[in-house]
Amino acid sequence: MNFAEAWRRGRCNVSVHGFEADVLRRRSLGFLEQARVALEGGLYDVACFLAEQALQLYLKYALLRVVGDYPRTHSLRRLLGELGRAVDSRMLEEFVRANRVRLSVLEDAYIMARYFVKEYGREDAEDMVKLAEEAISIIEEILGEGGSVH
Repeated sequence: MNFAEAWRRGRCNVSVHGFEADVLRRRSLGFLEQARVALEGGLYDVACFLAEQALQLYLKYALLRVVGDYPRTHSLRRLLGELGRAVDSRMLEEFVRANRVRLSVLEDAYIMARYFVKEYGREDAEDMVKLAEEAISIIEEILGEGGSVH
C-alpha cells in the first residue's frame, strides 16, 4: 500500500510535522537559489545537483503537508507519483507525463554530479533549474501557496 492509499484509508498519521515541513521547504528554496547562483557561476554540475535537491526536498515537504509522511527515497518520480495520488491533480499528472525524460535526467543528476565524472553544459543546467522551478510552482499552486519560486 502506498502513502496515498494509507492516508485515504486512515492508516497513516496525517498530523503535519510543522517544524520538519518548514525546514524541508526552507532548504528546498535555498537549494533552488544556490542552483541559480551555481548556474550563473558556470558550475553546471553543481547547479544540476542543487536543482535535484531542491525538487526532492520540496516534494518531501509537500507530502509531509498533505499526507503527514513521505517515503524515504531519493526518487523524484516516486515522490511525484505519491504526491499525485494524494492530491489527485490533473495538472501534476500532465506535468509528469510531459516531462518524464527531463525528470529522469534530473533524478540522475543526484548521483552523477556527486559520484561520477559527468560533464554538464550550460543548457543542461538551465533546463534542470527550470524544471525544478516549474515543478515547485505547480506544487505550490496545488498546495495553495504562492510565488516563492521566482
